Amino acid sequence: RFLRTEFAGASFLVGAAVVAVVWANGPWAGAYARLVELPVGIRFGGLASAVTLRQWVNDVAMSLFFLVAGMEIRRELSTGELRTPARAALAAVAALGGMLAPAGLYFLVARGTPAAPGWGIPMATDIAFALGVLSLVRGRVPPSLLVFLTALAIFDDLGAIVVIAVFYGAGVSWPWLLASAGLAAALALLSRARVQALTPYALVGAALWLALHRAG
Repeated sequence: RFLRTEFAGASFLVGAAVVAVVWANGPWAGAYARLVELPVGIRFGGLASAVTLRQWVNDVAMSLFFLVAGMEIRRELSTGELRTPARAALAAVAALGGMLAPAGLYFLVARGTPAAPGWGIPMATDIAFALGVLSLVRGRVPPSLLVFLTALAIFDDLGAIVVIAVFYGAGVSWPWLLASAGLAAALALLSRARVQALTPYALVGAALWLALHRAG
């Protein structure tokens, strides 16, 4: 029962972060680097692919995490705390400020140095940690505050993703990007048609992930 609670997930998240920080900065840092770069392969019939453990976390696990977090915000925008335009706009404006302020401060400190192009680095809130910490204090703060901070973190990350794509992206594949747009439209049509079976969404969603990954 404990493993099914949000407190358990948050506890594991914080515990893993502490272990990783100590490990990566201690005498065994080389072993940590080898672990995160460990090739992990999958085979499907005659098709085989291998990516690093770091890529599995960044490209697969975090995609699923954003799916779940995005569904929570979608629910709040439809029927929850963010259902009014004013409340949703407040979270979006707060997220914009949370992007511009740290980027501006970074640029003021780093301008004229080789580090200046990294202004986009501090823009994104670490949404996994933000939600993890919020889970630890759930029950002690108003639900509306939790929803607001969750929405702020998600809007903030979405904005940072756009910045990364526009200012730091390279080698974009337009055919794959167009395919991604078509698959996103297919998902919208499934929703408009009130299809409730999971399988069509899972198949189109997996294809969308692959197309975006190939799009660069």
